[in-house]
Amino acid sequence: MPTRSRHRPLFRHLLIAVYVTLLVTGCATMAPVQEMSDARQALRAAEEVGAPVRASETYGRSRSLLEQAESSLSAGEFQAARRQAREARALAIEARIRAAE
Repeated sequence: MPTRSRHRPLFRHLLIAVYVTLLVTGCATMAPVQEMSDARQALRAAEEVGAPVRASETYGRSRSLLEQAESSLSAGEFQAARRQAREARALAIEARIRAAE
């Protein structure tokens, strides 16, 4: 009996480690739906203040990154799509700010 109780904490730690690993891996392989939506919304907001004309370079880079993200998403490359969508959103926000100045 003493051997059994000694292995319980080790078994519990092992289960926790497996669970955390699966959780982290699962998040990395999920489609970046929210990030894509955020990037699209940021681009629409930039368009509303005239960013395609007033901040055309930054806006164009954002639009291009979103298109790359959509291609990556279609190819199942979720990590790349997530990164590209986040960058597209940041650039769209920058374009909106520049256009509004």
